[in-house]
Amino acid sequence: MTQKNAGGRGRLMDELSSASRRYMASYALFNQALADHLRLHPTDLQCLNLLALERGPVTTGRVAELTGLTTGSATRLVDRLERAGYVTRERDAEDRRRVLVTLVPERMAEFGEVWQKLNGSWYAMFDAYSDEEIALLTTHMRRTVDLSAAQIERLRSGEL
Repeated sequence: MTQKNAGGRGRLMDELSSASRRYMASYALFNQALADHLRLHPTDLQCLNLLALERGPVTTGRVAELTGLTTGSATRLVDRLERAGYVTRERDAEDRRRVLVTLVPERMAEFGEVWQKLNGSWYAMFDAYSDEEIALLTTHMRRTVDLSAAQIERLRSGEL
């Protein structure tokens, strides 16, 4: 840390570093607890989350893109989700060579019910923020998603 940063900004950055580490750890632990509750692997839970954001059925290749897994690992993930009843595989009507992964609405509704029970606390927490602060948080989260993707690529490519 430079002498210039040793003061207020330096302390703020140190506090941000500690808070962000605790935030990431608490999210990982929350994700694990939710996955355990639903009897899923944490990666499978996040895959369901990402699939729910897609506009329709996707290929296993797209599952690999969304999760950053290899196609083989993505296939095994889809296998687990299919066994758990959260997805089905169907031949693409337009291209019979392609297999599409489709969410099962009834199972996703069950997932949604659990999430709905937890959402009230999240909404109450965010009610304390102004619209401008919510916009800032949203911008921060979007930037974090982009930076995380770049850092994941960096780690996987061995550039570290």
